[in-house]
Amino acid sequence: MPRASTTTDVFNAIAEPKRRQIIEVLARRGALAVGALVLTLGMPQPAVSKHLGVLRKVGIVSVTKQGQQRLYQLEAKELKAVHDWANKFERHWSHQLDRIKERAERKSKAGRDGTR
Repeated sequence: MPRASTTTDVFNAIAEPKRRQIIEVLARRGALAVGALVLTLGMPQPAVSKHLGVLRKVGIVSVTKQGQQRLYQLEAKELKAVHDWANKFERHWSHQLDRIKERAERKSKAGRDGTR
């Protein structure tokens, strides 16, 4: 079965780690020009532009022209589908973390009591 295009939906677009990095930078720093992203990420300009194109196509980033520059801005609301989907599994990792905490507390108590 052929792999789905990266521009078909948000999930495919964010599957690429470099695109997730771009999203994180835009979330932290706000709207940025390609040049600023290139410097921040240490990636070649053509690669950053290509990733921005994918993110634009699915609506995760928007672009506005400011003088000679194009500023790319995160459209975080487009990531809500990812949040909603991942949130369905929160009880699984919360349960796992609770089990780890309980086990660590038992081991700590056993160590203090001199038993194992």
